[in-house]
Amino acid sequence: MSDNRTIRELSRLDGRVYVYLADEAAGRRFLAAAEAEGFAFPDGAAPTQRHAAQIMAVNADGTLHYVGAAGRIAFGAGVERIGASPLLRVDFQRYAAGEQHYLL
Repeated sequence: MSDNRTIRELSRLDGRVYVYLADEAAGRRFLAAAEAEGFAFPDGAAPTQRHAAQIMAVNADGTLHYVGAAGRIAFGAGVERIGASPLLRVDFQRYAAGEQHYLL
């Protein structure tokens, strides 16, 4: 991952952050980075103890979540907000590579 890009930085974005993981390698890389930064699932499980899904939610409280059916539909349909929060779609591969345009 690019030196100045972290999962914690994503968690601080102003909105609901959904991270798109294009393949298994991206998923493993994302989970390993999240774990190294102290993220966990709400039940306390370490990220690398679980499998990545194609879309994962990153939260400001340091937790990761799987995105359910409604969130997947929102992600794919181009919904701009979830409740009062903007929905931010992050392409993890672009983000990790340091690309300027990493939002989908």
